[in-house]
Amino acid sequence: MKPKQPVPFAPLPDPARADGPPGTGSGVAIADLDAIDRRILAELQTDGRMTNVELARRAGISAPPCLRRVRRLEEEGVIRGYHADTDPQRLGWEIMFFVIVGLDSQKESVLSGFEREVASWPEVRECHMIRGGGDFLLRLVARDTQHENLLTQRLTGAPSVTRVQTLQTIRTSRSLSGVPF
Repeated sequence: MKPKQPVPFAPLPDPARADGPPGTGSGVAIADLDAIDRRILAELQTDGRMTNVELARRAGISAPPCLRRVRRLEEEGVIRGYHADTDPQRLGWEIMFFVIVGLDSQKESVLSGFEREVASWPEVRECHMIRGGGDFLLRLVARDTQHENLLTQRLTGAPSVTRVQTLQTIRTSRSLSGVPF
């Protein structure tokens, strides 16, 4: 009996266009991004600090058209910004944890009210509305267990919150920003 061969990963097909309100992926059809745009984006995702001259060299074009392309991608919202990838533990944020939050209503006013509330907490690093098993998934950082418990209590007492399930991270084996190209 032959051993089973692994099934190769097949990426999902790209949608033709990402339409929607500004800041949600609207504006540029995927078809509008040529191979050079994709190369520029892949390189900037890896190293957003490289010079335009280096980026142009890697993309196989001269510097002026490379800069025009980068500016167009920024203006169209494809490139949303640049940031430093800091190490939370070296900065005193010892704990990263996730929280599944259930609310007492799915009315838009309740959902957006919760989003506004947690947007004001610096420890909330991500907030995602989810489907199945809760209403929101949050990623938070805390300085220590006492701080984590304080944040959990604060969430439990927030308006319209009926359920809070915390999931503490033991280790992170993969954390990539951006998307594959």
